[in-house]
Amino acid sequence: MMPDYDTLTKTIASLTQGEDDAVALMATVACEVHHFDARFDWTGFYRVTGPEMLKIGPYQGGHGCLQIPFSRGVCGAAARTGEVQLVADVEAFDGHIACASSTRSELVLPVFNEAAELIAVFDIDSDQPDAFTAEDATHMAAILKSVFSVVTK
Repeated sequence: MMPDYDTLTKTIASLTQGEDDAVALMATVACEVHHFDARFDWTGFYRVTGPEMLKIGPYQGGHGCLQIPFSRGVCGAAARTGEVQLVADVEAFDGHIACASSTRSELVLPVFNEAAELIAVFDIDSDQPDAFTAEDATHMAAILKSVFSVVTK
C-alpha cells in the first residue's frame, strides 16, 4: 500500500507555513517524516557546515554520526553530487559509513535553499532491506523543495 504522501505534504506545509529558519524547519520535517511510516528507522538532516563537511542536524531515532565528509558514505555522495541516493543495500554501497548497525537501506536527498545552494542532506534509514522506492524519493524531494525554498541562508 502506498503511503499517504498527500496528507504528509499538507501536514508539513501547515506546520511550517511562515517559517524560514532552516533548523526549525529541519526539526519539524524530521519529526513528521519519522513518524509517518514504519519503514523509517532513522530520519534526519546533516547540515553543510564548512567546505565539503556535513554535521548532524535535527533528527529522530538513535544517535547518528556527528560529522560526515562529502567524500564518504551515502550522505556524502548526495552532498557531493547534488543527487538523490536510493540505496537498497547499504552493505553493497562502496564507502558506506555504518552510523547505526541496524541500517539496511537508505534514501538520502540533497536540500537546497532559495538560492539553490546545498544547505543539508535529508537522510532516511530503514532497518529493512530495499525499503524505499523511486516514488518515495519523488514525494520526499517535492516536500523538501517546498519547505526549504524559503530559506535564504
